[in-house]
Amino acid sequence: MAEKRKLFEEVGAEEPSRPIAQPGLIDRGRSSARGAIRIWLMILFALVFLMIAVGGMTRLTDSGLSITEWRPVTGAIPPLSASDWQSEFEKYKEIDEFQLQNSWMTLADFKVIYWWEWGHRQLGRVIGLVWFVGFMWFLLRRQIPAAWTPRLLLLGGLGGLQGAIGWWMVASGVTSGEGMLDVASYRLATHLGLAFVILGFITWYVLMLGRPERDLMQARRAKEAKQFSLATGLMHFAFLQILLGALVAGIDAGRYFIDWPLMQGQFFPPDAFNLEPVWRNFFENPGLVQFMHRMSGYLLFIFGVVVWLRGRKSAHAATRFAFNAVMAVLTLQVVWGIFTVLYAAPVHIALVHQALAVVLWVLIIRARFLSGYPIAQSLRGAA
Repeated sequence: MAEKRKLFEEVGAEEPSRPIAQPGLIDRGRSSARGAIRIWLMILFALVFLMIAVGGMTRLTDSGLSITEWRPVTGAIPPLSASDWQSEFEKYKEIDEFQLQNSWMTLADFKVIYWWEWGHRQLGRVIGLVWFVGFMWFLLRRQIPAAWTPRLLLLGGLGGLQGAIGWWMVASGVTSGEGMLDVASYRLATHLGLAFVILGFITWYVLMLGRPERDLMQARRAKEAKQFSLATGLMHFAFLQILLGALVAGIDAGRYFIDWPLMQGQFFPPDAFNLEPVWRNFFENPGLVQFMHRMSGYLLFIFGVVVWLRGRKSAHAATRFAFNAVMAVLTLQVVWGIFTVLYAAPVHIALVHQALAVVLWVLIIRARFLSGYPIAQSLRGAA
């Protein structure tokens, strides 16, 4: 029973202590960890972005087959003496790429492509080390938020799988007597595709950790379902286009047909099905592969316009801006793709085309995230 107040009790007398509701208990004790983990993931994001760029340079300079062995540990040490360099060069001389295409190379020429491939592999080791050290640091300190341990483990698992796929890709080109001048294009597409998957997960996790858990739970109630669904479709479509772009890069298809909008004066390229069996043409025929990449690009742009028009109707300014950014970069990417074809895909132009694909991929994921977890605003438009 509540205690009766005295008639002449002093107004300033202290009230009995009562528990006070504390907001944000779901994040208490973990806020600093969320911020630190987010920074760690952003470092991983930058490293993976760099890895994709270096990988693109490695492919465009035909450096990927310069190291003919997979040595996960000892391979971190480059040749340190003249005899070591000569040994590596002799191994390269045994494969088809050298015998059929690069027999003109001297040791000095070989060193150039060797360093690109060594740097690419070394960067992969650095990414693995950064993930392992960061994960163990937060795990041993018990600072990983609830339900986040499997997500962070997933990144490590995908990174390890990427290393194995990288060698699976290189092994397809380390041949003698089979006439292989490059790695198999479908293996290259798998390798690049997984890199974008890893980058996509990191992007999503960074976005989630950028807001307190209670805010995400509240924002989820305002999810714009139709818009989120369209953004998901655009994300998958963009991923398909990235894979097709990898097939183009894998067989240098961007350097075969350098007219636009036609291909050697006609809509459909000549000799599009001259390889046997027929299925090989979809991976190895330069005309057909570039044609698929072009047509998919047009369709992606049209679908992007549809998604953008829907995104413009969002009730949230941040979401509308996110879709505007997607449309701007998508338009730039289409224009730059045409520019790349007309100039026969020189290294610097092709690298920008690939970098824009990464930017577009991240922006689509961000727009999708804001559709699912919109940022609430006041009536005056302030966040």
